[in-house]
Amino acid sequence: MEEEIKQEIKKTDDGFKPIPTGETPQPAPRGFGNRQGGGQRQGGGGFGQGGSASRQGGQNRRPGFGRAGFGKDRPKDEFETKLLDLVRVTRVTGGGKRMSFRAVVVAGDKKGKVGIGIDKGKDVSQAIEKATRRAKKDLLSVIIVEGTIPHEVQAKSGPAVILLKPQKKGRGLVAGGAVRTICDLAGIKNISSKILSGSKNKLNNARATMEALKKLKARR
Repeated sequence: MEEEIKQEIKKTDDGFKPIPTGETPQPAPRGFGNRQGGGQRQGGGGFGQGGSASRQGGQNRRPGFGRAGFGKDRPKDEFETKLLDLVRVTRVTGGGKRMSFRAVVVAGDKKGKVGIGIDKGKDVSQAIEKATRRAKKDLLSVIIVEGTIPHEVQAKSGPAVILLKPQKKGRGLVAGGAVRTICDLAGIKNISSKILSGSKNKLNNARATMEALKKLKARR
C-alpha cells in the first residue's frame, strides 16, 4: 500500500522547485479572526499581542482615570452658580436678523464672595457657560457681620432702586427675586430688602443689588 502511494506522488511531481531568495518567511500577522488550536484566541483580548499588555498596563493607572472612574478624584468647585435670567435677543444687520441667547448667572461661595456674569452665545449651553466663566472672574467681597450686613444701604442702577436693611439673627432672608439669589450665594443669612422702583427687570435689580453691596463699610 505504501509503495502505491509513493508511486502516485512521483507521478504528480512535475519537478517544480521554488527559487531561493534568501528572505526568511514571516508568520501571518495576528489580529481579528486569527485563531489556532480549536478556536482559542492568541494574545488576550482580540487585539493580538497587545491584549495582554494592555491589561497589565491597566494595573498601573492613576486612581480616578479610566473608563469606569474618569473624573472621580477631580476637586469640587467651591463656587455655586444659579441661572438668574435667560432671554433670546436679536440683532438686525444688513444681511438679516441674527438671533442669540443672553444669560445672566450669579456665582458665589457663601463665604463673602459673589459675582454676576452676563454673556451671549449662539445656543443656550454656550451662553450659560460663558456667563458662568465671567461671573467667577468678576467677584465682589461682601462685608458680613454676624450673618447680616453692617448697616442700611441703598443703591440705584438704571431705573432699579434697591434698599437693604440688616436684621437680627433668626429672621432669615426677607427678599425675593434677584436680591434673594445674590444674598444667598454671598453668604448673608439675615437681611430684608425692598425694591423702591417699579422695575421688574431681573438684570437691573441684580446690578442695583451689587452696587448696594459695594457701598457696605466695616464698623469701626
